[in-house]
Amino acid sequence: MNKYILASSVSLLTIAAFSSANAQSAARSGEQATRVDEIIVTAQRREQASQDVGVSLSVVGGEQLDEKGISVVNDLENAVPNMEVDSQFGGGQPQFRIRGIGAREYSSNNASTVGIYVDEVAHPYTVTTQGAMFDIARLEVLRGPQGTLYGRNTTGGAVNIITNAPTADFRAGFNAEYGTFDRYKVEGYVSGQIAPNLLGRLAAVTEQGGAWQYHRDTGEKLGDLNKTAIRGRLTWDVSETITADLSATYSIDKSDGRGFRLLGPYTVSGNSVTYPKDTAWRITGWGISPEMAAVAGVGLNAKPFRDNDGFDISARIKADLGWADLTSITAYQTFSRSEFNDWDSTRFNESNVFFYNDIDVFAQELRLSSNGDGPFNWMIGAHYADESIDGGFYTNFRGNPNLINTGYGQSVSAFGIFTHNSYQVNERLNLIAGLRWETEERTLDSSGTVVAPNPPPAPQSYDTDLNEVSGRLGLEYKLTDDALFYASVARGVKSGGFTTYNATSATPFKPEIVIAYEAGIKSDLFDRRLRLNGALFYYDYKDQQVQGLEYDRITGRLGKITNVPKSHIYGGEIELTWVPLDGLTISQNLGYKTGEYDEYNAIDGAKTDAANPKDGPWDIIITNDRSGERLSFPKMNYGGSVSYDLDMAGWELRAETNYNYRDELYSVSSSSIIDAYWLWNANFSVSPAGSNWRAGLWVRNMFNTYYEETRNGFNGSARPTTSPSQGRTYGVRLSMNF
Repeated sequence: MNKYILASSVSLLTIAAFSSANAQSAARSGEQATRVDEIIVTAQRREQASQDVGVSLSVVGGEQLDEKGISVVNDLENAVPNMEVDSQFGGGQPQFRIRGIGAREYSSNNASTVGIYVDEVAHPYTVTTQGAMFDIARLEVLRGPQGTLYGRNTTGGAVNIITNAPTADFRAGFNAEYGTFDRYKVEGYVSGQIAPNLLGRLAAVTEQGGAWQYHRDTGEKLGDLNKTAIRGRLTWDVSETITADLSATYSIDKSDGRGFRLLGPYTVSGNSVTYPKDTAWRITGWGISPEMAAVAGVGLNAKPFRDNDGFDISARIKADLGWADLTSITAYQTFSRSEFNDWDSTRFNESNVFFYNDIDVFAQELRLSSNGDGPFNWMIGAHYADESIDGGFYTNFRGNPNLINTGYGQSVSAFGIFTHNSYQVNERLNLIAGLRWETEERTLDSSGTVVAPNPPPAPQSYDTDLNEVSGRLGLEYKLTDDALFYASVARGVKSGGFTTYNATSATPFKPEIVIAYEAGIKSDLFDRRLRLNGALFYYDYKDQQVQGLEYDRITGRLGKITNVPKSHIYGGEIELTWVPLDGLTISQNLGYKTGEYDEYNAIDGAKTDAANPKDGPWDIIITNDRSGERLSFPKMNYGGSVSYDLDMAGWELRAETNYNYRDELYSVSSSSIIDAYWLWNANFSVSPAGSNWRAGLWVRNMFNTYYEETRNGFNGSARPTTSPSQGRTYGVRLSMNF
């Protein structure tokens, strides 16, 4: 760890010294060049400077995505404090956590603790978010419960993805990069006026190649990307008071899946083959049974793969009524998931899974908001969603040669009414109050888990509902013209749901509730050369949803999402941006969190198994008191970036490095510790002064750090496997605008 701290210090000192030495030769661009930029956000459904918003908020600009190596929403964890995003067990199902609040599951049917929005349209199922990251204006990450401003209610926070809008003047451009393992990415757009009062924008991206893993037995490569997406946007000024924004996005992902590594020697079930522990970083293995290949519709030579596609369409209509603004958002999403993963990392069929899902979501939102300049700003809204998700997965598990299928059909109907209001008491004090009422019905039809060749039993129907009130009370107080203090208490609610994997019972788990207390300061110092923001929080958690166990009297142990009666989390964040010299920008962020169970009697699987006959029935259930046990998430992350822009001899040069440290994590699935790690990226680009093109070099994971995302203990805790992340890659980039 010391070498990374030293490297960070050397980078800062070197760039600072270089910039100081060249300050006289740099072409000054005015007073604004030595100030932190003002960022306009729409986190509260209206345009505001980010420093005037009394919530914990991080913003990543669209132009920063390539520099920070953000190509999917998952990569935000390396740029935002107290945020983690895991692709569960190397698959295409991401799970988001903010300030320790978030799930760890690989099925696709349950709501996320973090709301994901693309141009104000909610994506309630996170598997659908993997193709949204192109032609982006900015990303806004809000920490803490949300519900008085957004279409859906969440306990963890919200990620707002804002895409680039059509422009009145003609513009076009592209960004292309090529790198290690023959990976390339090309993104382009064209934008301008189509007809009087009608603007349009068309953007597309494709990402190909990059196979970096190989099969230990055959040498076959794994890891090629094959992702393409296209988005069209129209802005139509229907009249002087009505504007309509239409958007449609189609994405397809036929990429290879992630290969796993063996963390220890592995003996194949019922076979004399024993694999040694994997030592080579890129090594992996896979295989598919004839039965699995048949249901997946692939050949016996199939690699781990994804075959997903999605289509989103939305219409946002805004009308100025004179006394208020009326906004209507109508959206429809459809998504198909087909995904094969090999979790045992061998050519044998010890832990193989094929996921299949069809998702359809219709949503309608209406908002009425004030548009005057008075001290009272108000907004009331209503949101309706109708969702269906059909699917499940087939599995081959160790010790069972037969194909196992767990299928289900789920429907969701949700309706919420919400309001968000603020009152400016005087020049310094602003009071905030928000309230939400929500009702929801979830129904699941399933025959449970069926082992071939047994016929499926008659499906059973399960129901769970939600009728909850949530809200927020807060204040914003201007300590000075450039310093804002804020404090709030909020109640957030996340839906209950169903465990849909390896279960003969789909009895629902309950909603979880968070009471969040937060206080923070936002400040611009030294003539806005230094921006320093910080926040502290305490969360009182009720019925926290966690991975646990349940026992069926006949079939025995079941993995299941359960509820912890009481727990708590506390911590904070610090974010700093400093412009000490013309062209030099230093950004740093630090997040810390910890928590523990306050009341939790959990089933002890080992003791329960030992207390019952090997083949059942399982009548004796033994629990242990886990009160006082620390919650399982990384305690700390630290990140930042250093960039320097220089004009010299008719050329514009930019050098940038960014880095992130993430603390160790306890893997519940494998009962082991995933080590802490540092990641470093670097970029250098150059362009003739005033030209329309720019060329650059980039390197990601600069120090070739080995790090893991998740571990899989389904083969037994003595035989866990892990999904490694990619090592150092490097390449070139060319950007051009017309």
